[in-house]
Amino acid sequence: MVSKKIVLHFPSKLIDKPVISTLVKDFNLEFNIMKAFITPREEGLMVLEVIGDEKDFDKGIKYLNKAGIRIQPLSKDVKRNDTRCTNCGVCVTICPTQALVYDRETHEVHFYDTKCIACELCIKACPVRAMTVDF
Repeated sequence: MVSKKIVLHFPSKLIDKPVISTLVKDFNLEFNIMKAFITPREEGLMVLEVIGDEKDFDKGIKYLNKAGIRIQPLSKDVKRNDTRCTNCGVCVTICPTQALVYDRETHEVHFYDTKCIACELCIKACPVRAMTVDF
């Protein structure tokens, strides 16, 4: 069983197609929509956590690629600028998934992108704007 967070970029011609329900029906995948921006006649964007058998996941990804949907891991979109970060820890207190953790020994904030759900709370909280989301 795998669980991966991905970002889907839909071309405008697919906005009204049942792409996500096909992942469930034909590929036996479960999903959790974490964020979606879909506007008629424009590109759509959806952040999903997809859960299922690795074989089914791979088949589902091939289906999405063939349909013309651009896919990338969520971890490519959420970034921390280490040179800007002052390790103040403000982001740690607001992160609902513990993707940002304060290390009491080193006094540094660590970012675990695999735990991130792109809620963007850290972006608003960070006083030095060290966190970014680039969808």
